Amino acid sequence: MTDIPKSFGRKSITVSHKPRDLMEEKNLVGIWTARIITLFPNAFPGVLGESLTGRALKDRLWQLETTDLRAFGIGKHRNVDDTPAGGGAGMVLRADVVGPAIDEAMKGAGGQWPIIYLSPRGKPFDQAMARSWAGCDGITMLCGRFEGVDERVLEHYNVQEVSLGDFVLTGGEIAAQAMIDATVRLIPGVLGNEASTEEESHANGLLEHPQYTRPAEWKGRPIPEVLMSGHHGKIEEWRREMSEKITRERRPDMWGRK
Repeated sequence: MTDIPKSFGRKSITVSHKPRDLMEEKNLVGIWTARIITLFPNAFPGVLGESLTGRALKDRLWQLETTDLRAFGIGKHRNVDDTPAGGGAGMVLRADVVGPAIDEAMKGAGGQWPIIYLSPRGKPFDQAMARSWAGCDGITMLCGRFEGVDERVLEHYNVQEVSLGDFVLTGGEIAAQAMIDATVRLIPGVLGNEASTEEESHANGLLEHPQYTRPAEWKGRPIPEVLMSGHHGKIEEWRREMSEKITRERRPDMWGRK
């Protein structure tokens, strides 16, 4: 008897060796979607097209779409930036370019759908934010370049500024991929084992305990005896103690919030 494949009402997708092929089918209703506004659409899906996130993208557990900011540029050279008002170094993305790009990217977006600007002056990205985004209908991310974007755009569209960390990148594309990866893995079905997200670093405000696997001894270093005992209560107690110890030592800021 031939097994009947399961169907969830989605179109079938054939396996592709080209990651960007995973992005060609768009606007599937009811699927969590990341929409990226960028000057470099070919940077996507990037690493998001690999491993678990890539498989989930192929299986339509989530969608990825890009909007090319250059297409909204001004004049025959499609200029997207201009000099800062008041003078200063660098260039600033124009409001009359970014605004129409946001309008285009947000077409059909409904429900809870934040607009994010990847900015070093934004609120630091963390696990709680990833969980919040995973519970939304989708997100739109604006990848900045140059000295930034005209402030009026951020005000008009109620854009949330979010930072990957206390450093500056040449653009928001790498930060966007990192944040999307952290978010997509929290969507049900992506990891397969939902318990794994409950035990890892930051899930409960602690860093993860050490992990071991075979061989039982390596270069004179054995696996801690408690992990080989089969006593689940003692194992859980040891793991909790190690998580607390590592968090106190490496992230006193996190420990202070406990």
